[in-house]
Amino acid sequence: MLRLKLHWVIVVLVCANTVAFAQHRVAADAKNSDFGPVMRAYLGYLKNEQEVVDDRVSRREISPEYYRRNSNRIRALRQTAIRLVTQSGNDYVPELEAVTGQELGILFEAPPNPRTLRTNEVVRNTFRYLGALNTGEVFYMFARLDPYEQAALMESNHSQGSAGSPPTVEASGQRVGQGATRPRKTVPH
Repeated sequence: MLRLKLHWVIVVLVCANTVAFAQHRVAADAKNSDFGPVMRAYLGYLKNEQEVVDDRVSRREISPEYYRRNSNRIRALRQTAIRLVTQSGNDYVPELEAVTGQELGILFEAPPNPRTLRTNEVVRNTFRYLGALNTGEVFYMFARLDPYEQAALMESNHSQGSAGSPPTVEASGQRVGQGATRPRKTVPH
């Protein structure tokens, strides 16, 4: 008899959890419906990334620290994308990067000092700095410039340099608009 009651208690709890999850999902879908197809796709991508990380930690393939950092990174990317799309009113999400201070070397050969970066500053003609975001740890948010933005920026810097003003020099000492000669990475076939 006790076993039967315990069974019913478990069934009721599972049903209540399922209903709560379904309500949460409907509310989240309604909230995401405020966005266009590009933003909804990006939010879906981030949701899938979180599910992968959740699955990997449940199978103990990754450490709790790795899980925490990636969950915080996904949260930072989500918040930044929502802010950008909401502020611009445009259904466009640039390629976003969220890195910690120790990970700046992933994006930059000579990492800049994050304390000297200004919001909306273009760094190395490649990324626009969007600011720092604390989602459990501090992430520095960058949007990769698309090829058209990069070309326009380089053209603008080139025309300013030829108009008699001194060329701008980046923190690494390379003149803006001059490409660094670096061998391309080859991918084995």
